[in-house]
Amino acid sequence: MVKRKAVIALAGQPNVGKSTVFNMLTGLNQHVGNWPGKTVERRTGEVVHDGLAIHLVDLPGTYCLTAASPEETIARDYIMRERPDVVMAVINAASLERNLYLVAELLALPAPLVLGLNMMDVAHQEGFDIDVDVLSAALGLPVVPMVASRNIGVHELVDTAVKVARDGPTCEPNRPDIQDDHREVLEAILELIRDHVPDPYPESWVALKLLEGDEQVTGMIREVLEPESRRRMEEILLQHEDAIIAVAGGRYAWIRRMTRAALRRPRAGRVTLTHRIDNIATHPFWGLAVLGAILALVFGLTYSVGSPLQELLDQYVISPLIGLAELWLANAPRWVLGLITDGLIGGVGTVLTFLPILTLFFAAMGILEDTGYMARAAYVMDRFMHAIGLHGKSFLPLFLGFGCNVPAIMGARVIESHRGRMLTIMLAPLVPCAARLGIVAVLTPIFFPEHATVVAWALTALPLVILAFGGWIAHHVIFRGEQAAFIMELPLYHIPNWRTIGISVWERVRAFLEKAATVILAASALVWLLATVPTGEIETSLLASIGHLLEPIGALMGLGWRALVALLASFVAKENSIAVLGVLYGGSEAGASLSEVLPGAISPAAGLAFLVVQMLFIPCVSTVAAIRQETASWKWTLLNLLLLAVISLVGGVIAYQLGSVLLS
Repeated sequence: MVKRKAVIALAGQPNVGKSTVFNMLTGLNQHVGNWPGKTVERRTGEVVHDGLAIHLVDLPGTYCLTAASPEETIARDYIMRERPDVVMAVINAASLERNLYLVAELLALPAPLVLGLNMMDVAHQEGFDIDVDVLSAALGLPVVPMVASRNIGVHELVDTAVKVARDGPTCEPNRPDIQDDHREVLEAILELIRDHVPDPYPESWVALKLLEGDEQVTGMIREVLEPESRRRMEEILLQHEDAIIAVAGGRYAWIRRMTRAALRRPRAGRVTLTHRIDNIATHPFWGLAVLGAILALVFGLTYSVGSPLQELLDQYVISPLIGLAELWLANAPRWVLGLITDGLIGGVGTVLTFLPILTLFFAAMGILEDTGYMARAAYVMDRFMHAIGLHGKSFLPLFLGFGCNVPAIMGARVIESHRGRMLTIMLAPLVPCAARLGIVAVLTPIFFPEHATVVAWALTALPLVILAFGGWIAHHVIFRGEQAAFIMELPLYHIPNWRTIGISVWERVRAFLEKAATVILAASALVWLLATVPTGEIETSLLASIGHLLEPIGALMGLGWRALVALLASFVAKENSIAVLGVLYGGSEAGASLSEVLPGAISPAAGLAFLVVQMLFIPCVSTVAAIRQETASWKWTLLNLLLLAVISLVGGVIAYQLGSVLLS
């Protein structure tokens, strides 16, 4: 019977082009979620190839398969428990020997393996010459040369995987073995655990993991062995604590044998393009200058291009939509007209106008990530990060916060030390996310038309300065100056894949649109309802009553109840601030836009206070949920919220007082 369905897993180390291959094959026909019980992202996709329906599973990128991180555990457990028909391992041709270490571990798992030798162009550029046929013969595996960024070899890789899925492997692969001096030890462990290893784990793999000191496997075997066998196993492992070196040594010896005839390295003293660029990009001084210039370029382009597009969207889409709604609902009850025009279109429409700014920002981040520069940014920021008790690796999740604080908090999992991870999570909400930056982009030209750029830069820098100061205090007072080491791979530079970047941007934009269609839509409708009930007038509404209770606090910042309610609504989603301002102020004068009404309703000093509080205020509910999830502690979560509430209030009061003097 001809096989019509197959499950193929995609494996590989970080920065090898695995995501590019996945996106090339699945396009928009993919699903993103989390692995069951984990915060690690899970991506699956459907593709039909040569009449075969393929369910493609993108395993987390991992350097090895020892259970030292959730990613490593997920990757190996999926292959062993789900038994995919084929595992397509994507490896970096320019770092062949290092990438083959993961292949050595994959060969111990019960799934046929096909290798995609990616970045062949980069390998050639760096001076490496690989004989693919010789490498394939040495490994006993199909090896397909690829340049995934240019869609070269991707479909050939799938052709090969489909053939293996249908017909099975053509030969037995050449697997690594433990060093000779520990072979008897491995046999002794195998004899003790034989017939006791639970399904679906292979006995030979479990024995190797015991010698490597894998805590998860060791705990599992301790539970199933009889007391005498368990005692004997622990005695052998204690006597041979150096066995992990024998296991790794066997793999490295295998890698040398596999590449001896297939790989020709660059001549000694050759200076590659990556090295030439990194002489500047990772320089202690020039590296920071390059990073600053890149960030300035990103934000400059985002606002200079995005702001005019935002105005056009408001002028030619949102405003005409309101006009059409008024025309179609001319005979409808007044409350229906108000709900649709002021509540829904006025609220959500205002938020949707800064979609161009978010799209441009997401695209810029995708390009920097895909070229390999983001790792350099982490490297040059390491010295600064150490000053606040973190290391350069913390820069990556914190930098993600410019897009959204939620992935920034989840991204802190890449930090090995508990102290560093907790401190990164606590500081991440101070990074101005795209929603906050969007609010700054919308409101700053309204309050400060002649100095919008300078004020926007100052507002962006403010939470980062407080982040650095708060991190320094936490590092020296709470954690008493404890430091953490920084080890990180710098991937080779390569041309970005525009399809991959496009799909990444679309996923983020889609998430934003889904939020606008659900959370923001509901919040806008609720705010409009509270602003209308019971009299139909905002000044005597339930919302006004809530706002008036907060007026003593607002008075310290020159803010009325409307602005305070907008700040409170931002807890649901930061974009709600604009939506609520659109509902409360936009509807106060018939035909007047928010940009026309706000300058007369809020003074520049109070507007500055509003923006400062917005940049420092309690993060949105999604971010709070992420903090609770990643810290597993309400104590840390509530402490974070309390500190941010105090900081934002103090910052707003100071901004108003200074603004009253400087802007009068």
